[in-house]
Amino acid sequence: MRRTRYWTVCAAVVAATIIALWAGPARAAEQNERELIGVLRSDAPPQDKAIACKRLAICGTKDATAALAPLLSSEELASWARIALEAIPDPAAGEALRGAMGKLQGRLLVGVINSIGARRDAKAAGDLVARLKDADADVASAAAAALGRIGNATAVAALEQPLAGSPPAVRSAAAEGCILCAERLFADGKASEAVRLYDLVRKADVPRERVVEATRGAILARQSAGVPLLVEQLRSDDKALLAIGLRTARELTSPEVTTALLSELGRAKPDRQPLLLLALADRGDAAALPAVLQAAKSGPDELRIWAMRALKRLGNASCVPVLLEAAMEANEERSQTAASVLADLPGRDVDDDLAARLGKSEGKARLMLIELVGRRHIASTVPALLKAAGDPDDQVRSAALTALGFTIEFGDLPVLIARVASPPAKPEEAKAAEDGLRAACQRMPDREACVAKLLAAMAQAATPAKCKLLEIVSAVGGVKALQAAEAAAKAGDPELQDAASRLLGEWMTLDAAPVLLDLAQTAPDPKYQTRAVRGYIRLARQFFMPEQDRIAMCRTALQIAKRDAEKKLVLEVLERYPSKDALDLAVEAAKVPTLKNDAARACLVIAEKIGGPSAEVQKVLAQVGHEPVKVEIIKAEYGEGTKFKDVTEVLRQHVRDFPLIILRSPSYNASFGGDPSPGIVKQLKVRYRINGREGEASFNENATILLPVPK
Repeated sequence: MRRTRYWTVCAAVVAATIIALWAGPARAAEQNERELIGVLRSDAPPQDKAIACKRLAICGTKDATAALAPLLSSEELASWARIALEAIPDPAAGEALRGAMGKLQGRLLVGVINSIGARRDAKAAGDLVARLKDADADVASAAAAALGRIGNATAVAALEQPLAGSPPAVRSAAAEGCILCAERLFADGKASEAVRLYDLVRKADVPRERVVEATRGAILARQSAGVPLLVEQLRSDDKALLAIGLRTARELTSPEVTTALLSELGRAKPDRQPLLLLALADRGDAAALPAVLQAAKSGPDELRIWAMRALKRLGNASCVPVLLEAAMEANEERSQTAASVLADLPGRDVDDDLAARLGKSEGKARLMLIELVGRRHIASTVPALLKAAGDPDDQVRSAALTALGFTIEFGDLPVLIARVASPPAKPEEAKAAEDGLRAACQRMPDREACVAKLLAAMAQAATPAKCKLLEIVSAVGGVKALQAAEAAAKAGDPELQDAASRLLGEWMTLDAAPVLLDLAQTAPDPKYQTRAVRGYIRLARQFFMPEQDRIAMCRTALQIAKRDAEKKLVLEVLERYPSKDALDLAVEAAKVPTLKNDAARACLVIAEKIGGPSAEVQKVLAQVGHEPVKVEIIKAEYGEGTKFKDVTEVLRQHVRDFPLIILRSPSYNASFGGDPSPGIVKQLKVRYRINGREGEASFNENATILLPVPK
């Protein structure tokens, strides 16, 4: 008894907790709605009321409709009120919209009718039918479209009449409404009624686009009986009808469609055959495979290529002989297409077929199969590839080494490592071994174990081979790889130092930062120090990190860099990641005489990006000689030679209180609405005034627009 009471109490506590958790957000939403309604009923500016409407679309209920309804007659706020009323599920929202229909005219009435259509408010059908004869064609058209969305019997009966005698704009909208009704009927299982409506539109005097839409619907609603109508479109000289026929051939699942497409393929003109092949491929019907394979084997040249592309989606192992033969043809386009299809053809049976052929192949076929099993990553072919790696033929050896990179497992890595540690005399074969080993190592799941094998080989290799192995170690990455690169950079061998410092400068993880910082200060050659500094700066520029860490790296780089060139790279990083701390650091850099101009420019860029000339920012800019100025753009042109477009107004829109102009995009073409001279480097020419003094300046395409202050 006591235990029962205990669980009863627990259940009550849990239920109360759930109710409280639910009620909290509900009460908050209710309070939020009341506040938003208060905004609508206040003297708040229109923009505030617009935002309130937008938020009521999310949290609004029946209570909000009374405040939203009066806004339907407002030119400024009607569309915002309708957004909310369309979203509020309570019937009161529909009542508000229906009530407004009898009070509004013109654009406001059209908007309300559109919202009624969006809500699919069947109660408005009678009023909408009356509006079909409105003297305002826009209103009548909106009513027709809304009835189409409602799609009930009243709508269907009313929409058929305007197809005959209404003005053209209304006929088009009535046709749209009929199509929408037909879609609803078909979805509800009333295919014959849908077909009747679709055919009515197809035969009406309405715009071509409506006829095309209705034709698609008429085919789909007829299902397998629609195939003759589909074929009619496939034979049409009208491009729009042909396109809808090809689209519908992909949508209609009836097997008769495949038969019809194959029949048309045999009789169609050459320029239409590829379109039919693509439609067959997209259908994925295996029944089409024999005909498509035959076209790939013996069709006209252009058709063969399209048929091979279709086999990428339709094909299986039965296609291998035809594609392999085509892959070895002299015609480059056919050969490359066939090889590409073979590389992507799905199925384990395709892998097994190619693997079986590899063991029996020779000559050109052997080379092609070696390439294919590598591209398909067929692990079962590794023994055959290892054997081919010792073949007397140079090309076979190189191809096998490359393919092993995509098929070999961890245990067989020494085969490739040995070829790199003691490289073959032939440069092509040595390169294939390097590429294969790199690809293999990057595939290995345990990269630390992989690097350990590479480092063991490095210890015994000559310096040139050490450098090649170190490149692969770096490509694999990881803790051991970074340690090895650091050790090599500090070794006494100049060749190895050179390779290691270059690789560290390109390292792709942030843990290289301390290593690069150390080398920047201790490397024996200034060249290696510079590489290390640049690599350190690249990490700060390229990788995601907390803002304070990036600022710290930039500060350190400014301190250790010995040349202005690297210090300017730091300023570019600060511009790329603007913040108040970045601005302060740029101000510090401006104290270096040789950096003053570049740092001052960076300060302007950063200040503009973080929000323009606030009092605090102005104070900082004043420290580097940048006081607020009045900038006026007199004339601005963008282009080259005799082809220039006027971009004066664009620049004027971006003028602030400083001579720096930052456009909406780093690309001039994007900011100025297009490329006046494609493929040619252009210039921006600007005439301007700063504090009343006139100046001129030119900027190469996409350069930062910093107007020189006239003297």
